[in-house]
Amino acid sequence: MKRILLYILLIIGVTSYAQDSSDTVSGQVLNASTDKELESVHIVNLSQVIGTITDEKGEFTIPAKVNDTLYFSYIGYKPLKVRVTNDWTKFGDVKIKMTELGIALEEVVIEDVQLTGYLEIDAKRIPVYNNYRYSISGLNSGYEGGSRQPGAVNKVLGAIFNPADFLYNIFGKRSKELRKLRKMKKDDEIRNLLENKFDRETLMALLQVERLDIDEILRNCNYSADFIKFANDLQILDAISECYEEYKVLDRK
Repeated sequence: MKRILLYILLIIGVTSYAQDSSDTVSGQVLNASTDKELESVHIVNLSQVIGTITDEKGEFTIPAKVNDTLYFSYIGYKPLKVRVTNDWTKFGDVKIKMTELGIALEEVVIEDVQLTGYLEIDAKRIPVYNNYRYSISGLNSGYEGGSRQPGAVNKVLGAIFNPADFLYNIFGKRSKELRKLRKMKKDDEIRNLLENKFDRETLMALLQVERLDIDEILRNCNYSADFIKFANDLQILDAISECYEEYKVLDRK
C-alpha cells in the first residue's frame, strides 16, 4: 500500500513538473541578415500581459502557453508577432529573427521656431503650451480641457454628464482588450518599455486598436492635441487607463 501511494505521489510530482515547465518558453533573438545576437529586445506576451527583455546573448525566457502571442520590439527593427506552438513548448529554444528597417533621412525645415543660440532670446521664442486638467469630486482623476477658456469647462462637464455618449462606442466594444490595462500598469518590464517609446506600436498590439483609435480615445477623454502628439507611450497608457476606469464608474451609475 505504501509503495502504491509512493508511486502515485511520484506520478503527481512528475506531472506537476511537466505542467510547470511548459508554462515558460525560451529562445534567442537574432538579426535576420547577419545572425548577430540582439540585446535588450523587448518581448511582451500579449495574451498574459507579461514582459521581458533579451540578455547580452539575445536569449530570453518568458511565461507563455500554447497559442499565446509574443510581440517583439526593438529600435530600428520591424516589430514581430510570434504565436507559441506545441513544438516550441515541447522542444525548447527557438531562434527569432528580426528584420532591420531601412532608415531614410529627409530634409527637415524648422519654420515655427527658429533658435538663435542666445538663451534669453530663444526662451521667448519657444511656444509654451498651457493645458489644464479639471477634476470633479468622486472621480479618480480629471480631464484636460486644453487652453483656459470658458468653453473648456463646459466641454468637460458635457462629456462627464453624458456617459451614454461619452466613449461608449470606443470602450463598449473593446472591454476585453481594455481589461488588460490593469495588468499592463503593474508589469515593470512593460512600463519600462513604454516609457522610452513614442510610436504607439506596442499599445496598438496590446489593445488591438489602430493608431487613429488611440488618438480618438484620448480626444474623447478631453486630452489636448499637444498631449496626444508629444506624450510617451507610458503616459498614453496611464491616460487611457484613467479614462477607462472613470468610464466604468459612470457607466455603472
